Amino acid sequence: MPSYTQEEREQALIRLMQTYGDSVKRLCCMYLRELGAAEDAAQDTFIKAFSHIDALLAGDVRNEKAWIMRIAINTCKDLLRSSWLRRFDRRRSIDELPLSALPDHEDNLALMQAVCALPPNLKELVLLHYYQDFNLRTCAHILGISSATASRRLQQAQQKLRHELERS
Repeated sequence: MPSYTQEEREQALIRLMQTYGDSVKRLCCMYLRELGAAEDAAQDTFIKAFSHIDALLAGDVRNEKAWIMRIAINTCKDLLRSSWLRRFDRRRSIDELPLSALPDHEDNLALMQAVCALPPNLKELVLLHYYQDFNLRTCAHILGISSATASRRLQQAQQKLRHELERS
């Protein structure tokens, strides 16, 4: 792998942060449902990305958005497993989050609350497919699952969301 200067690495990171910073923060916010934790996860995402920035610069990363979103989801999963996040009230409502942290195109609060209430394996697929506009094949790659599994999970998520929205 070629050697890159610190300036090249930093410029690549700055470009990633400018291009995907808001999307990463929104994804983390929807995943974690706690703004402070989401901001920490977004920051950790870019720290982790920087530690692997040479792969991006070398062209080993085919889809940089998918790459950074995969890092973000894994960071959120790590944070949820940590004892640090367990002290937060995970039942917080989505309407308690600042509007800037929520997806711009989403004005249906009930739907956002239903998405946040999904089990993690379904929620991450919905967030990637509907909120980050990835196709199912790319979602499957990001999550390390088969396309068939991604399709099944998306159908399960749609059924759960439909059921939840009909109840309310």
